[in-house]
Amino acid sequence: MLFRCLVLIASTLMAMGTVYAAELPAREKFKRPDSIPAPLSNPLTLEKATLGKTLFFDRRLSRSGEMACATCHSPDKRWSDARILPLQADGVQNARRTPTVLNSAWLSALMWDGRASSLEAQAVLPITTAHEMNFDLASLVSRLNQIQGYRPLFEQAFGDETIDQKRITQALASFQRTLVSNPAPFDHWINGDEQAISADAKRGFAVFNDKAKCAACHTTWRFTDDSFHDIGLSSKDLGRGAKVPAEITLMQHAFKTPSLRDLPIDGPYMHDGSMHDLNTVIKHYKREAIQRQSLSKEMRRFELSELEESDLIAFIKSLDGGPLNIQPPAMPQ
Repeated sequence: MLFRCLVLIASTLMAMGTVYAAELPAREKFKRPDSIPAPLSNPLTLEKATLGKTLFFDRRLSRSGEMACATCHSPDKRWSDARILPLQADGVQNARRTPTVLNSAWLSALMWDGRASSLEAQAVLPITTAHEMNFDLASLVSRLNQIQGYRPLFEQAFGDETIDQKRITQALASFQRTLVSNPAPFDHWINGDEQAISADAKRGFAVFNDKAKCAACHTTWRFTDDSFHDIGLSSKDLGRGAKVPAEITLMQHAFKTPSLRDLPIDGPYMHDGSMHDLNTVIKHYKREAIQRQSLSKEMRRFELSELEESDLIAFIKSLDGGPLNIQPPAMPQ
């Protein structure tokens, strides 16, 4: 009897070891990086990030003087705005939800449709777009040159007081590169702390990688493949399809895969803000995608039990590192 017990214990431990070993590669690909990337053309410095932070929170970057970058990318709203659709500048509508700018240092294509190839290029768009800050860069440069308090900030960042379009975008991009998610319970688990996340979150990680196949698109430490997919929403918006030839079928109705880190648990989710809880999101992926030629090849129906859905949500919640401790700076005068 004792021999049988020992054999049973040994076989159980061997099976547990096999599961753990199989899990290691899955864990490894989700490890956080050690540093923040920046282009050689715009090295990341504290001085540039400090200037960029001030610009980011300054409402004078908009034509009306009433909207800053932080109006739609707010620190207390996970660097988005928690709205289904964003504010409308001068009555011009915008049909896409405001994406977060967290962890954008790693992006190679920005915006829902990927129309910006860098943070520097992206910085221009909200300032000059009619439904956002609705300004022009030449007028912005002129306005900032009239604010004495900006001169020492530009000198510290760039070596002299010159204020121009390139420096404005470089500073804004530098600040945004510093917006990196705090380590979440999942990260501590990845690094070996088995008590960092719950048993249901661990089961949810297995569902995420295997049965639900979420990791086909939500991969890397940011839980995104940085690609574009049509996931079968009813929206008529062509997304990436409007930026590429119509012959590229898979890009029609395709939008950038969002990160799963630091999600607001009550949404809104999707590019159009059409979903407001994670159960609805899971339900969509299980069986409610619109079938059309452009539908992503990764959209494969699956079935989950109530427990598996609950575990999957527990895992997603383990990716929350909490808010960044960033306060708005005093505005230069």
